[in-house]
Amino acid sequence: MSTTTAQQIAETAARVALAVPGVVGLQPRPGEPPDGDGARRRCDHTVDAEEADVRVDRPDGWHVEVRCVLDGRLRALDVARAVRASVTTRLLTGPAYLAPVSVSVVVTRIALPAPAATAAD
Repeated sequence: MSTTTAQQIAETAARVALAVPGVVGLQPRPGEPPDGDGARRRCDHTVDAEEADVRVDRPDGWHVEVRCVLDGRLRALDVARAVRASVTTRLLTGPAYLAPVSVSVVVTRIALPAPAATAAD
């Protein structure tokens, strides 16, 4: 088993969360200016754990908090549960098995889709 750092865990959690259908992006860390629509990370799977607000603590085991912006067309509870399950599974089955680990998901915003253009526009 290799040594796992908080940054590696944050990067893994960010990549896994972005792969979940319904996750529009990850909230940037406080104090960072958001891009035009408030979500720093898009579904292009390019993640910089320094910018993404994935918090990792190690009080008694690892605790990971993923702060997500979700797609408003999907039920937020279902997406949040899927993020939690996916991140937990990846951390527990990855090359550096982490035990114990807990994952929480914070929905920071629900992004509504842009209205479709009409013929009158």
